[in-house]
Amino acid sequence: MSPELLLLGSTFSTVFLAELGDKTQLATMALSGSTDRPMLVFVGSASALVLASLVGALAGGSLAQLVPTDLLQLLAAAGFVVIGLRLLLGAVRAEPAAAYSEVIGGETEPHGGGRSAPASQVPPA
Repeated sequence: MSPELLLLGSTFSTVFLAELGDKTQLATMALSGSTDRPMLVFVGSASALVLASLVGALAGGSLAQLVPTDLLQLLAAAGFVVIGLRLLLGAVRAEPAAAYSEVIGGETEPHGGGRSAPASQVPPA
């Protein structure tokens, strides 16, 4: 086997195993679970990983000389906080509909499908 293929294979194996269960994969799973368009999440995530890998391969250690490591870590942490807050807010907004469904003993369906709740169980507007 050629040295180029060995380098390609070892790089793929190392990065693939390192990425399993990491924050990027978990964030991708969370984003994919919150939409009905998982392929768009895949394309966005894959594009971001390819770009990040390109920057890492081309810049090497020079990026750390231009931008302090602490600042890079702070920006990454802030990004995860923003993503986490968006996911939490989405879950909090979705929760009242689920709780209301449990109170009336049925499932809530969009566009008026399913059974309706008696007037005594309908919350005031």
